[in-house]
Amino acid sequence: MAAARDGEFAALQSLLKLVSALHNLTRHVVYRSLTRAEDILSLFPENFHQNLKNLLTKIILENIPAWRNEAQANQISLPRLVDMDWRVDIKTSSDSISRMAVPTCLLQLKIQEDVALCGNSPVVSALTVELSKETLDTMLEGLGRIRDQLSAIANK
Repeated sequence: MAAARDGEFAALQSLLKLVSALHNLTRHVVYRSLTRAEDILSLFPENFHQNLKNLLTKIILENIPAWRNEAQANQISLPRLVDMDWRVDIKTSSDSISRMAVPTCLLQLKIQEDVALCGNSPVVSALTVELSKETLDTMLEGLGRIRDQLSAIANK
């Protein structure tokens, strides 16, 4: 009885290794966007059984679109900016004389959480920040660099 259990345990371990290897292979194919049979076949070791290699490649190629869609649908994303509003305020009173009559920018960002994290009804929250002229200049300079990098990538 113990020998049979040891044999079943060894078979189960081999099966788990096989499933894990297939999972890693399919993730690699989807992540690298491999769509040609030659590219997938090159991932197998040279001594791998040829018919099994061809069968697995065919199955993978048939399922790549569904797996890619599933991966994209289940990925967790960052909150998304829905709306933005701003206004310039001038403080007319303060506990410090140096902060009186100083213009500041109030920036309100409406942010929507990822639908996958919050169910069918996405949560939209508002975040309001107060920015001094110096802070706003720094932020605009950083956003300008981001815009330039995105433009450079888009033009490639």
